[in-house]
Amino acid sequence: MKEAVAKTHGPNVLGGVGGFAGLYDLSFAKDYTRPLLATSTDGVGTKIAIAQALDLHDTIGQDLVGMVVDDIVVVGATPLFMTDYIACGRVVPERIAAIVTGIARACAETGTALVGGETAEHPGLMGVDDYDVAGAAVGVVEADRALGADRVQDGDVVLAIESSGLHSNGYSLVRHILANANLSVTDASPDLGTTWGEALLEPTRLYSGPLVRLLAHDTLGTAVHSLSHVTGGGIAANLARVLPRGSWVEVDRSTWSPQPVFRVLNDLAGTTLESTEGTWNLGIGFFAVVAADAAASVIAELGTLGLPAWQVGTVSTGERDAAASGWEQGAKGVDGGAVRLVGGYAS
Repeated sequence: MKEAVAKTHGPNVLGGVGGFAGLYDLSFAKDYTRPLLATSTDGVGTKIAIAQALDLHDTIGQDLVGMVVDDIVVVGATPLFMTDYIACGRVVPERIAAIVTGIARACAETGTALVGGETAEHPGLMGVDDYDVAGAAVGVVEADRALGADRVQDGDVVLAIESSGLHSNGYSLVRHILANANLSVTDASPDLGTTWGEALLEPTRLYSGPLVRLLAHDTLGTAVHSLSHVTGGGIAANLARVLPRGSWVEVDRSTWSPQPVFRVLNDLAGTTLESTEGTWNLGIGFFAVVAADAAASVIAELGTLGLPAWQVGTVSTGERDAAASGWEQGAKGVDGGAVRLVGGYAS
């Protein structure tokens, strides 16, 4: 575990791991005109129940990094370091090592130093094989390069960036659907070609490394005006958070086809894809709002960086049909723009 953690450390990390606090040398920030620190914290949610049922714990770490570090890049920041917290009913060294090694591996992929963490035993409060994980990360961005709704303009193009599947949201619904269908995570799903557990443990795609490289691009970086991480709250709500008040977007469903896992789950539940748009990402892990004249180039660059992307809509500040159904106006306390999904999904 220590070896995996050490691989995330560059010259800015002081003292290694095991101390009461991690130390990170911020001397390089003196070269910034106005450095802003960005911070984020999150967990993995009830996806952990799938890992526990299968006794497979190394992918949960990547999910944690995805949930935490990928929120940092939304404001245009480069992630610097992360810490983790694992609460458990009983410390099983091999299990803790698997979790932390997964975290460290994903941190290394995103260029984030894992500078410390905590493991706590809670006997009597948690079952002996129960655990939960959480993390926090810090990044930095030059003030005049910070992304947000204030940079979005009328006519900007909204790009969707492909997810790897469910990521780490909506697993309470997933487990409810499986339970109602009398299915176990060890059961095979002929439609998915794997067991349910294997399909559901597909790790969260990591976006921050490629997106940081895109934002550092000499010309394309400034064409990106805002980013959105599609997590809890679903598709429309997360995009609405990064649009200015008074603007709106209609996201065209016909521009993509949700992955089979979403379709099979909806078939099991007897529901529609549209009914789960506020719970699952349905194939979109990130949005990028970019200048219209650079959209094609940004799509091409994202593809080169390993992130398939496509255009799903255009930002408008003109009049909209506010009486139409399906509009999401801002979200999570942010009085942002309005978003709704229109049309039908590609087959």
